Amino acid sequence: MGSKHLAVEVEKAEIGEDEEEEPVSPTGQYFNSSALSVCILAVFESDVPIDDSQMFPLLDTLFLPINPRFSSIMVKDERGVQQWRRVKVNLADHVKVPVFPAGLSPLAYDELIDDYMSKVGTDRLPESRPLWELHMFKYPTSHGEGTVMFKLHHALGDGYSLLSALFSCVKRADDPSLPLTFPGNSTAAKTGGGGGGPGLVSLVMNSVRDFVWGLAKSTFLEDGVNPIRSGMEGIEFKPVEMSFATFSLDDIRRVKARIGGVAAQYIHSTLKNTSLSISNLIGPKEKMSLADHPVRSFHFMVVGVPQSLVITMVSYMGKLKVAMGTEKGFIDAKLLTTCTEKAFERIYEAALEEKP
Repeated sequence: MGSKHLAVEVEKAEIGEDEEEEPVSPTGQYFNSSALSVCILAVFESDVPIDDSQMFPLLDTLFLPINPRFSSIMVKDERGVQQWRRVKVNLADHVKVPVFPAGLSPLAYDELIDDYMSKVGTDRLPESRPLWELHMFKYPTSHGEGTVMFKLHHALGDGYSLLSALFSCVKRADDPSLPLTFPGNSTAAKTGGGGGGPGLVSLVMNSVRDFVWGLAKSTFLEDGVNPIRSGMEGIEFKPVEMSFATFSLDDIRRVKARIGGVAAQYIHSTLKNTSLSISNLIGPKEKMSLADHPVRSFHFMVVGVPQSLVITMVSYMGKLKVAMGTEKGFIDAKLLTTCTEKAFERIYEAALEEKP
């Protein structure tokens, strides 16, 4: 497969040599080391074919100014301390447009793009340029007429700040002059800002417990081999297979109203002790547009972690999209998706059954 627009170059302003460099945080160094290279793949599926000529201005005028690290590389100073150093950005080095055979079915392109994303997820980003890429797929899939994928290194920031940066690049599809709105956290509003009493004690105790448990899990406690953990060395460098399930937020609210909060607390405690990681994000309620491309669906995935199963969830336009990244060849991704969908159907039916 090839790549287009390699001759496009966007010159950034000259950076003074005396500009102060920003130290790389310990977490940033850990996420970009010889032992680990963790990235986030953020995928926007479009209602219309991708016009890459609109993406370059978006990167130049919206994306790059958001965070100076998007225009910086990691370097070591004379003391051996890693710093962020501003550099010129050649957008052509960061934008990839894979070429696939023409005239295939959407399902065939689904498979080609999934394989491509799996490979991109395991490839390390070159450290000679800022740690991000944009991949554009100009082929119709079963999820959209085109696909745009950002690959952002976790050393650039935590997941929330990186995905928030991407959300700041999008606009409302129906009226770009209006801001996107996000569902509020009703629990936080009800709790209030007392800041003391039993709530504070509980918060401290939970924090201490989580710290001790996390320390133990990172040192001497380790989950054994099980159906969702192969225990293989170097799993973070192996291909990841992605599958998806989508649920109605209204249906989830109905289940929550019937079951209550106790079940949610139990599920949270159980998941903390299993061989997988789960990340979630609240997305906008309205349809968003990325560089005048209405976004039909959105999801993200964390890659490069030493786990056989990673689950991410994001809400968007009244739907919850669950993305599952599984160790290729170890977990049956399609079977996992089917089981997840059937499990929710049974929970939903049981929760709404009339009680005698």
